Amino acid sequence: MTRYVALLKGVNVGGRKRIAMADLRALLTGLGYADVTTYLASGNALFTTSSRRSAASLAADMEERITAELAMVVRVIVRTAGELAAVRARNPLGAEPENPSRFFVGFLSAAPGPSVVRSVERELRASAPGGDAIWLTGAEAFLWCPGGFSLLDHAAAIEKRLGVTVTTRTWNTVTKLAQLAAPRPDQGE
Repeated sequence: MTRYVALLKGVNVGGRKRIAMADLRALLTGLGYADVTTYLASGNALFTTSSRRSAASLAADMEERITAELAMVVRVIVRTAGELAAVRARNPLGAEPENPSRFFVGFLSAAPGPSVVRSVERELRASAPGGDAIWLTGAEAFLWCPGGFSLLDHAAAIEKRLGVTVTTRTWNTVTKLAQLAAPRPDQGE
């Protein structure tokens, strides 16, 4: 059995793409997943499955079911509990952020190649407002945005330059999801 976290993009933000978390839990249960829970109302779901399918395949199934049952298009990014723990361990700040509500992780739908990452990272850093910092590593972007407002610009630029979908979560949310997804002694990852 593997524990996963599904991150839905743009759900319940600004009155658009409204999905009740009870409906999301029912949808995931209907796909055959176990131990389904949600965290906050912003499209964070945890589930367990014995399926040996890729995260991209699981995400595609969720996207199709959301479209069929809820009549909306929502992109979904899936990570295992272990991958989420690794994201926390790769914190480029080296310590817990001074203000975790201004430190974000952008989860990418695919990991770009290293040469592309270096080029895009340099470009994004050069155009970032003063005080902002951006690190691209693996299939995640770490974004320190002390002003907060530049986050959406950074996420949009990453999507455009890398040709991927990005959904962001605050460090507080990433930390809590990692805790909730952590394997218990009686289960696997």
